Amino acid sequence: MTHADKAVELFKEGCNCAQAVFLAFNDIMGYEQKTALKISSSFGGGFGRMREVCGAVSGMCMVLGTIYGYDDIESQELKKEHYARIQKCMKEFREVNGTYICRELIGEEGKDTKANPTERTNDFYKRRPCSELVRIAAEITDKYIKGNPIDDM
Repeated sequence: MTHADKAVELFKEGCNCAQAVFLAFNDIMGYEQKTALKISSSFGGGFGRMREVCGAVSGMCMVLGTIYGYDDIESQELKKEHYARIQKCMKEFREVNGTYICRELIGEEGKDTKANPTERTNDFYKRRPCSELVRIAAEITDKYIKGNPIDDM
């Protein structure tokens, strides 16, 4: 099963969009499942359903940060390299989808945001592009990883 297939499966099982992408790559990252779910739990629905940056994109960035992120906080070069990596992947997502802003992706500009999660019904999966957005974010992540070998974790 590809990471993209795994991400969609996790989303359809009830993970939020960020959790689905983040957890799909746990075979590489190696978190305890419970820890991975908690780390990524705040980013669903565009940051706690605020409809800001798409949760699938946030999940993608968290995976890339876990694998390639810097820990030398004084190194401007490492920061620059990592920010360039994140920008590259986010720009690719935007090129494919027109935006990486949740409310624009799901057509809810101007609507009030509430903390209540949307019920996951068959109609939800038909109406919302979220499953496909999760797939795309995971595919972009996979493509980046394949083109940039992992040194160490």
